[in-house]
Amino acid sequence: MGGASTTLASVTMRAPRGRALDLGTGCGIQALHASLHGDAVVATDVSARALGYARFNELLNRAAAEAGTPAPTPWDLREGSMLEPVAGEQFDLVVSNPPFVITPPGAPAFEYRDGGLERDGVVRTLLRDVGTVLAPGGVAQFLGNWEIHGDWTARLEEALDAAAVPLDAWIVQRDVLDPAEYAETWLRDAGITPDRDPSRFRAAYEAYVAAFDAVGADAVGFGILTLRRPAAGAPTLRRLEEHEGALAAPLGPTLAAALEAHDWLAATSDAELLDTAVTVAPDVTKETYGRPLLAEPEHILLRQGGGFGRSIKADTALAGLVGACDGELTVGQIAHALAALLDVPAGQMVGGLVPAVRDLVRDGFLTR
Repeated sequence: MGGASTTLASVTMRAPRGRALDLGTGCGIQALHASLHGDAVVATDVSARALGYARFNELLNRAAAEAGTPAPTPWDLREGSMLEPVAGEQFDLVVSNPPFVITPPGAPAFEYRDGGLERDGVVRTLLRDVGTVLAPGGVAQFLGNWEIHGDWTARLEEALDAAAVPLDAWIVQRDVLDPAEYAETWLRDAGITPDRDPSRFRAAYEAYVAAFDAVGADAVGFGILTLRRPAAGAPTLRRLEEHEGALAAPLGPTLAAALEAHDWLAATSDAELLDTAVTVAPDVTKETYGRPLLAEPEHILLRQGGGFGRSIKADTALAGLVGACDGELTVGQIAHALAALLDVPAGQMVGGLVPAVRDLVRDGFLTR
């Protein structure tokens, strides 16, 4: 299993699902994972040969299932491009490691990584259309590349705004390559290098660079895309962020907890939040440092040991609130106690802490 397949398997949320779709299944690795928590699994691919491998792997793993354990859900394998084989159907989970590699004219194309659409059309098409096959409350998780023109979020936002079905969206950009780096990466992946075939490498390299230059692309981003069709009402989540650090594996539980926290926060007023008791997550640590002669530390950092491994800089009040969050007192009780201790007006203290607490709950530093 390659790095991209491993990443997708790690980030996929594993809650029990009714119908699951593995779009562009390849050898069937994502379908295999989905069959362990989905009632029905459909796996599609444009390649009949790939579907043959997927069927072999399904039968192999079914035969290897231990006696007395539930057998994996059988797969419904279908040949076809993108969403065509499942048009008009609905799924509770869609996973895809699609052929997202941007391949300009004149560069070598390979079926397993090139979806046949111009530029970053594979990812943009999924952003626009995947909602049509999601059931209410359904989630789509996939990997992708996208062109960057100035602001890296602009092209993704444009595709989300054009979605056939409005969706919640959380996109994490993990890496950025300039056109030259991108060309070298995928030519090397194809075995085309300057020492093996100098003329072919130069022609393909120049095709890449010229194509990106022609459309004004500054770079290419790579990342993880999580989309969700709201169970009811309009979308409430549009989060596009960059994260280059290490990620915990599996990351799926972190994403699921964050979505649950987002939903709770979206339905919770500030007054209700102040009446809630929260607890510091077990993987959070506090670091303080500063010059020895100072009474107070110059810097206070709160760090996560798992998930996204985020760190935030906290002031004395926020650090004090987090340090008191043991589930006994409400946020409001702690905030008023800090106001008295630090001789700050209660309204000012509460007004400053509530947005920070929302961020900490959203990102898993604090849990209900």
